[in-house]
Order: sequence, then C-alpha cells, then structure tokens
Amino acid sequence: MTTTVSHSPDYRPEISVIPPTRDGLSFWQFMIAGSIAGSVEHMAMFPVDTLKTRIQALAGSSTLRQALSSILKSEGPAGLYRGIGAMGLGAGPAHAVYFSVYEFCKQRFSIGNPNNPLAHAISGVCATVASDAALTPMDVVKQRLQLKSSPYKGVRDCARRILVEEGIGAFYASYWTTVLMNAPYTAAHFAIYEAVKRGLKEGSPGSEGGEGLVVHATAGAAAGSLAAGLTTPLDVVKTRLQCQGVCGCDRFSSSSIISVVRHVVKKDGKSGLMRGWIPRMLFHAPAAAIAWSTYEASKTLFQHLHNYNN
Repeated sequence: MTTTVSHSPDYRPEISVIPPTRDGLSFWQFMIAGSIAGSVEHMAMFPVDTLKTRIQALAGSSTLRQALSSILKSEGPAGLYRGIGAMGLGAGPAHAVYFSVYEFCKQRFSIGNPNNPLAHAISGVCATVASDAALTPMDVVKQRLQLKSSPYKGVRDCARRILVEEGIGAFYASYWTTVLMNAPYTAAHFAIYEAVKRGLKEGSPGSEGGEGLVVHATAGAAAGSLAAGLTTPLDVVKTRLQCQGVCGCDRFSSSSIISVVRHVVKKDGKSGLMRGWIPRMLFHAPAAAIAWSTYEASKTLFQHLHNYNN
C-alpha cells in the first residue's frame, strides 16, 4: 500500500544549517582530528618556539645560537620547555576549532569547486579568528613563562597573577594583533597548502590520486615556512604586547600595532621587526608538516572506521 503525502502550496522543505558530512566524516570528527594535530605540532616544536620568544621579546641583538647557548647554560634543557603546560591546555581546543571551522567554511565557500583558492583563503581566515579567541589567553601565559628569569612559578600562578594584577584584558591585549597576523598567515598558508598538494598529486600520476604522508608533509612545510616569513613583523608586535612589563620587557601605554611598530623601529631599527624570523620559519615549516600529516592521518583513521561500520 502506498501512502501519498500532500503539502500546501506554501510548503518549503526544511534546510539544515549544518552542512552534510565531508569525506564521510562528521563535524566532531574534524574537531578531534584537529585537536590531535595541534597538540602534536606544538609539543614537538616547543623548544624552537621558546627560542623565538626569547629573541623577539627584548630589545637588542640576539641570534638563534646565542639564545640557545644562553638557555642551556643558565637553565639547562628544561628551560626550552618552560611554559609547555600552557600550550598543552590551549593547543588542543584551539586547533579543534581551527580545523573544524576550516572544513565547514571550505565546503560552504567552494561552491562546487573544491580547488577554489579564494575559498581556501577565506576559510582559513574564518578559522583563525575563531581559534585565536580560544588560544590567545594561554599563549600569553606560555610566552611569559618562556622568558628568562620569569617571575612565575607555573601556569596556574602566572594566570592568577595576570588576572589579579592586570585584569582579564591582559589576556587579550594582543588578540587583534594576533588576528591581523594570523589572518594573512592562514590565508597564505591554506592557499599554498592546497595548491602545493594539488600540484604534487598531479605530478605523480602513478599515485592514483592518493594523498600520502609525503604529499601532506611537503605541502604543509612549504605553506608554513612561506607564510611564517611573510608575517614575522606582526609576530614581533604580538610577542612585545604579550610580554610587556615582565623580565625587563618594555611596557606600552597602548595596544596599537602602529605605536608598537614605531617603538621597535626606534629602538632596534627596521630590522627589529624581522627579529626571530629564522626560528619562526624553522618552527612553522616542520610544525605545519606535522600538523597536516597528523590531521590527515586522523581523518583517514576515522574514514576507515566509518567504512568498517557501514
């Protein structure tokens, strides 16, 4: 027996605001994959990030070798990992937001063309605006703990003292600088990543369209290093704002990017805006390779589980 359901002329089918699953995965699976990728990336590359922070935070000249020698001599290898707890708390949730928002927006903006570079760039910007809101407070704590002779005993002590002595606004003093830095960084990163990945796949016809570990790692490293180099000046501004007033770092009356840039140029010259570019690129090239490889591997695992259950 067949039942016919009639609708009024004004009937409109309900359209979900949540896009259908992509690659056979659900939104929460993208979040877990992103969380794993972000945690692995930051934990693996944390010593290089410590060197970058030391070089950028204080006025004056300091090379990568000098920073490393100073840390090992006065603090030992453990000094390279001071503040890693804060990053451990922030990286997972922030990257869960980062990758899931990217996948969501990429599907929305691609409009039937999965290779649309503009869609990749816009999706990356949306992802970083959302993830920076989650990561910035812990990033402030992390960078203050990374400073030489940091007055804080640990993550909890640092967070408590910042809140009591400077107010909650101190956790977000660098937020818009971070967004303005990460927006072009992420736009370039995702666009370069997708383009290099596509080029590598097209240049390897024998791969049968597969996206192996080497493809993701190579594309991620190229995207990470190029995007990092281009946005180093804003990263210097971000570091100065987050570390202001601590361990001899200058304090600023305004969080204005322009005022900080003028201050840096006045004290260190224009080259001061590029301080730390070597460790920054050394961080982001392998970090991006690790992040994308881990992310895609996690997605593949979820896809295998999905196919197995069906």
